Amino acid sequence: MMNWFNSIEFLDPQMFWLLLAMPVAIAWYIWTHRRQQAQVQISSLKGFKVETSWLANLRPLLFILRLIVLALIITALARPQTTDVTTKTKKTEGIDIVLAVDVSASMLAEDLKPNRLEATKKVAADFIKGRPNDRIGVVVYAGESYTKTPITTDEMISLRAINEIAFDGVLENGTAIGMGLATAVNRLKDSEALSKVIILMTDGVNNSGFIDPKIASELALEYDIKVYTIGIGTNGNAPSPVAQIGRNKFRMAMMPVEIDEDLMKQIATDTGGKYFRATNNKKLEEIYGEIDKLEKTEIEEFKFINTEEKYRILVLIALGFLGLEMLLRYTIFRTVA
Repeated sequence: MMNWFNSIEFLDPQMFWLLLAMPVAIAWYIWTHRRQQAQVQISSLKGFKVETSWLANLRPLLFILRLIVLALIITALARPQTTDVTTKTKKTEGIDIVLAVDVSASMLAEDLKPNRLEATKKVAADFIKGRPNDRIGVVVYAGESYTKTPITTDEMISLRAINEIAFDGVLENGTAIGMGLATAVNRLKDSEALSKVIILMTDGVNNSGFIDPKIASELALEYDIKVYTIGIGTNGNAPSPVAQIGRNKFRMAMMPVEIDEDLMKQIATDTGGKYFRATNNKKLEEIYGEIDKLEKTEIEEFKFINTEEKYRILVLIALGFLGLEMLLRYTIFRTVA
């Protein structure tokens, strides 16, 4: 019931100013009612039988009914309405996206906080959460590559794949950019999506694998796949792992940051994408935000508005109270002074 009242809107709310007439009507009724009372002054009631008529005490009920009728008519004049809005969403084929993440040992460098790999995982997860209408897959690569998860509309699967990424020694160490890109292309080549995109992230140079990055970029171009490339790492030197001294423990030393930016720019240019350089966490977030704006799934939203007038029921109730008032006035209260 409360939801019903909350959904009511009034087309002419200025009509409620007429309610100010009600206090005036009440004051007028009280003043005229007193003047209509006949008074007889006698010295004593002794010898008279005093009886009080209950009908006389209930006669103000007629005036109350008139006030109710007035309030209902004014409310009806304010044009109460309920509006039901139905939304229908129509989207395009959407965008299929593969995130190709470098998981080589150098991604543990601490120029991004807490390190490059964890910073990449965080912004990638936020990116996935902001793409509910797209299919997203994850590829990881170091000295070789493999598919962490194929493209899927299940956000939880993609997020789990990102969260599980770690430098665990499963892949041969190194940076096989060509293999990482080729694996991502393989995941998208049969896609029928309106747009196919790869976001390729690395912090080094291509020094492993048996697929040349230029060949992989030509494959991407052949399958109409756009590649955005991101070079991760600060300018100059960064604290990087130089030796493993235990499980998930590394000896760190300042090492020069080497990213093959010419190659990354060439891959992006050849496929119609764009190259970015993430030198810190904030810059990495901004890059993903820019890619998110560049690759938008078009969504059409249709709204169907159904408006239902509610004044009729108020008028009918008012007529009912008016009929009751007239019935009482000319029957029960007819002989009441």
